[in-house]
Amino acid sequence: QVQLVESGGGLVQAGGSLRLSCVASGRTSSMYTMGWFRQVPGKERDFVAGIWWTGGSTFYADSVKGRFTISRDNAKNTVYLQMNSLRPEDTAVYYCAQSPLYKPTMAANFGSWGQGTQVTVSS
Repeated sequence: QVQLVESGGGLVQAGGSLRLSCVASGRTSSMYTMGWFRQVPGKERDFVAGIWWTGGSTFYADSVKGRFTISRDNAKNTVYLQMNSLRPEDTAVYYCAQSPLYKPTMAANFGSWGQGTQVTVSS
């Protein structure tokens, strides 16, 4: 499977911003979706944002629409998650992932995962 390496997590005050990066190597398909998920203790790993790599179309969870932006850099094999107007409830471990399907939102449909990066938003 594809290897994914994440970076960019950290501690930020409410209302602040962070940008997460995920570098992919060993691409296994010419058509795929890259997604960002997040997980907090006691809860499921939830979809945050995704991008259909081939066409570049993006899609988001309702909770982050208007605040988060997913983007890509084809030359660098990198996907980004720009997070603005962060809230304490955004605190989670954030994961990037890849799926061979067209714009899925269920974690079970993503076969390759990064190691996760902690995002903590203080109130």
